[in-house]
Amino acid sequence: MKVVILAGGLGSRLAEETEIKPKPMVEIGGRPILWHILKQYAHYGFKEFVIALGYKGESIKRYFLDYRSLSSNMTIDLARGKVEVHQNEAEDWLVHLIDTRQAGGKFIDVDQEIPGLLDRSFQIDFAIENHSQALASRFTRDLM
Repeated sequence: MKVVILAGGLGSRLAEETEIKPKPMVEIGGRPILWHILKQYAHYGFKEFVIALGYKGESIKRYFLDYRSLSSNMTIDLARGKVEVHQNEAEDWLVHLIDTRQAGGKFIDVDQEIPGLLDRSFQIDFAIENHSQALASRFTRDLM
């Protein structure tokens, strides 16, 4: 089962933190809120995530692009441009990043961007997107 996370909120209640980064990237204990949510799901066996990006989504893309290199020991051969990763501390997750701003910002557009991505049961987490929902507010939808 895939977990769908709506990560497009403006973070207006966290204005002092969200001027330079989106709400999902606000850090708690040295890691972004988004990482903590994914880690919680991974604890229960969920390892595939669809993250619908919105406000400052490029920051979330950059985080996941750099994740492996920033969480591993490595040797970099500057003359040859080679990178050798010695110890990979990266999570065993498959993360789909969908920029919904280009598609009008509607959730249903996620499946139009990558056809078939949401063709099975999936879990939606409103923890980041919807201010009126509590962090534990989750529901399951069966698309079959």
